[in-house]
Amino acid sequence: MDEQRLRRGRPPWGPPPWVLAHGRQGHGRRWPWPSTLLITAFVLVGSSFAAHEQAGERADLDVFARVLLVLACGQLLWRLRHPVPVVFGTAATTAVYLGAGYPYGPVFLTVAVACFSAVVAGHRRAAWAAVGSLWAAHVLVAHWLYRWLPPSDDSAAYWGQEAVIAAWVAAIVALAELVRVRREQWAREQAERAQAARRRADEERLRIARELHDVLAHSISVINVQAGVGLALLDSDPEQARAALTTIKSASKEALGEVRQVLDTLRAAGDAPRAPAPGLDRLPELVEQAASAGLSVTVEGEVPRLPPGADLAAFRIVQEALTNVVRHSGSRHARVVLDQGDGTTLRLRIDDDGPATGADAGGSGNGLAGMRERAAALGGTIEAGPRPDGGFRVLAVLPLRVEEDDR
Repeated sequence: MDEQRLRRGRPPWGPPPWVLAHGRQGHGRRWPWPSTLLITAFVLVGSSFAAHEQAGERADLDVFARVLLVLACGQLLWRLRHPVPVVFGTAATTAVYLGAGYPYGPVFLTVAVACFSAVVAGHRRAAWAAVGSLWAAHVLVAHWLYRWLPPSDDSAAYWGQEAVIAAWVAAIVALAELVRVRREQWAREQAERAQAARRRADEERLRIARELHDVLAHSISVINVQAGVGLALLDSDPEQARAALTTIKSASKEALGEVRQVLDTLRAAGDAPRAPAPGLDRLPELVEQAASAGLSVTVEGEVPRLPPGADLAAFRIVQEALTNVVRHSGSRHARVVLDQGDGTTLRLRIDDDGPATGADAGGSGNGLAGMRERAAALGGTIEAGPRPDGGFRVLAVLPLRVEEDDR
């Protein structure tokens, strides 16, 4: 345990992290006046009754005895801010009180409260040392030093009394340890819940960023190509320029709709999405959009039925791959091949014949990373790179789970 504390950068005798944070906040807390005054009143009144019951056996309560009682109780005001000095201070004051021969009574309550506060604050060894020192001092006074200490006619205490005191000490320490363990467990659970909440928030931000990237990258690429066509043909072929502007309007409208759908997920929890997430059933729309950008797309294979998450991932992977062809390839033709193989996986292959244009198409460079993240989230893989015979290939392998209810 001590080695673990040292590795975490704090000494073995120091409190755990939750106590350190609690202690820093504790400096701004109010003093525990009510409980301290209540304990002081109880100790003074109880000691008076104890003196009456033990008259003739122990020394009478005088001014010095009452000063010691008030001093022991007054130290409890600092038990939340400085638990270690307080537990040793109350133990020392109580030892002087007992050594002076004054009556046994609720003076031990001050040590019990100080010990409890120290253990709960994480200073276990200090509390044990203080209480053990008090018990040892009592044994020394009650069995050896009583001959030279008041009262003059005092005799040695019986050892059964020491066993009772030891039992009370053990009970107090055990209760304090239980409270300390419960607080540490609660703080640990709170930290784990906070960490899980931060992790979920990070994953949600990443998902939304990935969705926005895929939606905007594809639509802006189409708009960019059509804007170039419209500018080039504005004077020579107004009708073709008009068609390019119509495509721009359609692509921008669709992009706004998808962005709105993504942003709907940021609404209050419990609200249902306003539109279903896109899937491979919208593959013909991607083909049309690519055609409007001057890219001919051939689709081979049947579109499988997939769960919404896998269907969305497959759609976005094809969309991003076609967007990259429009941006970075000189080829005007691409192939999308869907292969279900043995029925357990879906292989998505998107090929173009190249060559790469080498021009800066204004991308963020996050497209391939986003595709890999989508595939990895489903337990699939992505391979992307140049083909041996020229061009570029994106190969995605996704787990295929056909919904039983749709068969």
